[in-house]
Amino acid sequence: MSEQADMLGAMRQKIMSDPEVVLEDQDLMKALIQANERVKGGNIVDLRGIAMERLESRLDRLEDTHRSVIAAAYENLAGTNLIHNAVLKVLEPTDFATFLNFIATDLPGILRVTYLRLILESNEDDKSVGFENALGIVEPGVIDHYITAGRNVAVRPVTLRQVAPASEDVYGPATQYIRSEALLKLDLGEGRLPGMLVMGSEDPHQFKPNQGTDLLAFFGGTFERAMRRWLA
Repeated sequence: MSEQADMLGAMRQKIMSDPEVVLEDQDLMKALIQANERVKGGNIVDLRGIAMERLESRLDRLEDTHRSVIAAAYENLAGTNLIHNAVLKVLEPTDFATFLNFIATDLPGILRVTYLRLILESNEDDKSVGFENALGIVEPGVIDHYITAGRNVAVRPVTLRQVAPASEDVYGPATQYIRSEALLKLDLGEGRLPGMLVMGSEDPHQFKPNQGTDLLAFFGGTFERAMRRWLA
């Protein structure tokens, strides 16, 4: 009994000297309030306790919101850095062959996508459609038809969507792995048919219609200007 009394005395002295230790511990405060309510009995309404519970609930919601905002800010910063790095890399090649090789080998990893391909429209009869190539040639009108899925709607510069199944004409052997895609329509200049940069991902949530497109639109604008340089 003497040892227990000494322990309680030391605990009391610690709390009296530094009461913030108790006040800042939510679990401890909740236990004290519940013990106080049990002493008072169930017929007494403790308005202060109710108010504290509501404040505690609001604090929890604010903390959740704070964490979500911080997570979104970090995600946006990471996305911005990724696109900026990709833009700088797009500007590095000094000839078109190197540029196409860069698209096929390095750019998918830089953009963290599973598949990437440049598609151009052409009036020429000889069309290269090898799935292993970074460059695909299609007939005029195919790009708009693919972006809109054949519907009579406006063609946006950037289209994000989930695909199941993905188009074999676009992805070839990679079709079975693709679950979402980003389509960047390219304006290659006056008098030229359009192009399209296709990005496919195994992650069905990487590209969704409700996501922002500002960064991809910026990248698409840079990419199409690089293409105009080569086509000139």
